[in-house]
Amino acid sequence: MSECARIIKALKTVYLFLYKIIFFMEMITAAPVSLSDGAVKELKRLMSEPGFDASKKLRIGVKGGGCSGLSYVLGFDEVQDSDVDFDINGIPCIMNKNHELYLYGMQIDWEDGLNSRGFTFKNPNASSTCGCGSSFGV
Repeated sequence: MSECARIIKALKTVYLFLYKIIFFMEMITAAPVSLSDGAVKELKRLMSEPGFDASKKLRIGVKGGGCSGLSYVLGFDEVQDSDVDFDINGIPCIMNKNHELYLYGMQIDWEDGLNSRGFTFKNPNASSTCGCGSSFGV
């Protein structure tokens, strides 16, 4: 075996090793947000509805607007190039990489009571929130 062939073989081995490390690091990365048991149950119910597009993932994010400056985004969407993928209790999720700064550590809950019904957001990064809880400021 020539010197060049040995170098190429060694580089392939190193490449495969690095690929495996990156793959496993992505698998053990913690999700930036959490879902309560109630939220998981409601999302799985929605995903089991007839006509649900299983190619879409749950988008968790923010957008400008609302009483406090930023509004939460929660809905099923297609993956974009700027998204990170993660899974929470069997629910495939996506988030724009730039939104993690605003949402890291947030918990999404589902309330099904007489006074309120819907998803709620408990965000430790929010310095202010509006009365309805759908927007926040940092």
